[in-house]
Amino acid sequence: MKTPQTEQQPAVAFYTLGCKLNFAETSAIARTFEARGYRRVEWEDDAQVYVINTCTVTENADRRVRSLVRGVLRRRKDAFVVAAGCYAQVNPEEIRRSVGVSLVVGATDKFRIPELLPADLRRTPTQVVRTDLTESVPYHGAYSLSERTRAFLKIQDGCDYRCSYCTIPRARGGSRSEPLESVLESARTIVASGIREIVLTGVNTGDWGRTQGTGETFFDLVQALEGVEGLDRIRISSIEPNLLTDSILEFIARSRRFVPHFHIPLQSGCDQVLRQMRRRYLTPLYRHRVERIRELMPHACIGADVIVGFPTETDEYFRQSYDFIESLDLSYLHVFTYSERENTPAAEMGVSVPPAVRAARSRTLHRLGEKKRAAFYLRHQGQVREVLLESENKEGWMFGFTDNYIKVRLPYDPHLVGTLRAVRLGPLAGDGLLDASLL
Repeated sequence: MKTPQTEQQPAVAFYTLGCKLNFAETSAIARTFEARGYRRVEWEDDAQVYVINTCTVTENADRRVRSLVRGVLRRRKDAFVVAAGCYAQVNPEEIRRSVGVSLVVGATDKFRIPELLPADLRRTPTQVVRTDLTESVPYHGAYSLSERTRAFLKIQDGCDYRCSYCTIPRARGGSRSEPLESVLESARTIVASGIREIVLTGVNTGDWGRTQGTGETFFDLVQALEGVEGLDRIRISSIEPNLLTDSILEFIARSRRFVPHFHIPLQSGCDQVLRQMRRRYLTPLYRHRVERIRELMPHACIGADVIVGFPTETDEYFRQSYDFIESLDLSYLHVFTYSERENTPAAEMGVSVPPAVRAARSRTLHRLGEKKRAAFYLRHQGQVREVLLESENKEGWMFGFTDNYIKVRLPYDPHLVGTLRAVRLGPLAGDGLLDASLL
């Protein structure tokens, strides 16, 4: 039963699209609402304010925003809907025209949404609040505390790379970083809340420190985080291959806290396409990184992002990419189908891969990714590894990830939620996980 205080508090619900960085920032935005007396509820619950933290990496993300808004307004016609973040920054007028939201808030201003709300939360004509990111962009720290097992800790924002297909520099501005002591303070706060694992997130995580003028690098941050007492696991969400140095790899190989899991964007296994994408590496460097990880940490999990259907990706270039990826000892793939984004060099190249060909290439790489994941999992059958167990109860099963990012299941026990337990890895389950048994 709700207390009178709860009934009087306005409710706010959040929906996050896109990357782990967005999840960390949604948590930070939620805390600004809670500081002003709001109570946070689930997206499906009744609320006065609904906030969508948007993504604009693909056209599908844009369509998802429009679908979410329509769903909210079907449930509650007078809901005050806020579209914030990357899509709102890049295409605010598109949201204003095509989606019935009350407030569109860009990437920087989303951290002050509560103060932008009108006193009367009835739906109003759409307002747009957006700061020009060609100006100096402030840094806003963020971390999530929404679950009992892991927290996403933002350490960096923005990007200076200007890849030819990417809208992120327009959506988030140039690269900037959280000061070292501030990162360590956030890490200690997370540990004090009882969370066992931190995932370091950013737009270009490995670029941390470069623009601060202190001479500090991402390797300095890695070494400093190793000294945070009480922290069991640190996971790097994603890092560019040109920034994942041998020094970092050698340090992680002997670390007590950093786990052997690396997500290294590839985007294409064809050097011609990598050049046209304006990536900052070619396939020999990428191969070196993967092989060095395997030398130092044979059981490490190595994942890759790959884009199919880039405008200049011919059948031969795709074959080169496929063959390169197949030759690497990778553990899984995240496959993205290229979609044209306005005001990017790739969209103006004057060539295009037909949608049906893009879809076929996506299916081909998904099959390869599934094959690599199954082979990686099967290679670890019978091993004993520590698993951080999560709170989800799905048909009597609970789930967790090993340090090297193998997802396992075992019978649900509420007393195990949030604990690190040694398990023996068993056979593949029907849903692509490994069965596990406690030791």
